Amino acid sequence: MKPLDLDRVRTYVNEHIVNFHQRRIASLEQLSLNRLLRKNPYLFRAKHITTAGELIGGLLDAFLSSSEEKHFGDFLEGLAIFVASETCGGYKSAAPGVDLEFVNRDVHYVVSIKSGPNWGNSSQHKRLAQDLRNAVIRLKQAGTSLKVQPVLGICYGKTRTSYTRDGYLKVVGQNFWYLISENKQLYTEIIDPIGYRAREHNDAFLSARAKVENRFTQAFIERFCRADGAIDWEALVRFNSGNYDMDRFSHSLSA
Repeated sequence: MKPLDLDRVRTYVNEHIVNFHQRRIASLEQLSLNRLLRKNPYLFRAKHITTAGELIGGLLDAFLSSSEEKHFGDFLEGLAIFVASETCGGYKSAAPGVDLEFVNRDVHYVVSIKSGPNWGNSSQHKRLAQDLRNAVIRLKQAGTSLKVQPVLGICYGKTRTSYTRDGYLKVVGQNFWYLISENKQLYTEIIDPIGYRAREHNDAFLSARAKVENRFTQAFIERFCRADGAIDWEALVRFNSGNYDMDRFSHSLSA
């Protein structure tokens, strides 16, 4: 494995972290009030929210939290592939469910990358295991003479390295970055460039968010507030969940 040129890593991060911030803003600009109001209205009622601004702000926080995790996960996946390409000729895999393939010390690694340890439900975990098994079979059928090692690589967390019951190697945090670089300090060395122009990017994001929040708050007041200014929770719940059609099934259910 070749030594990693950290200047090239910094250049990659500086160039590609901009895409993450641009996607944050794009997710706001593409959002509609109707889509935002799909979030659980009962939860926000239970939190004793009384103003339209507070409600819209809370809904935006919930929406952005999930979308940002996805966007930043894509950035980390790209960074990991770049690092592996620099150290050992790693490349983006074409196999379903596999993100990265590389060869090191006569082992062909097939890697599915997740940004953090809390990902997916049981069916998604089973699908991942099957995708990794399929990737191993594909390589063996292609006649590789190398050992093929399936890996779940997780970019942050402290879980110890282990083989799972499904046969793949689970490598987390510092150990994952070491696996693709043989640099024990890489996991800390990438944190500084990730903050490149972070304040500038975040100021632009907050400006875009403020415009969306004000626009949605005004529209929400017009549609879901009473004449006295109070939130009409019943109207909001009807919009969110009103879909009665059980009369179509009442005969069959009582039979």
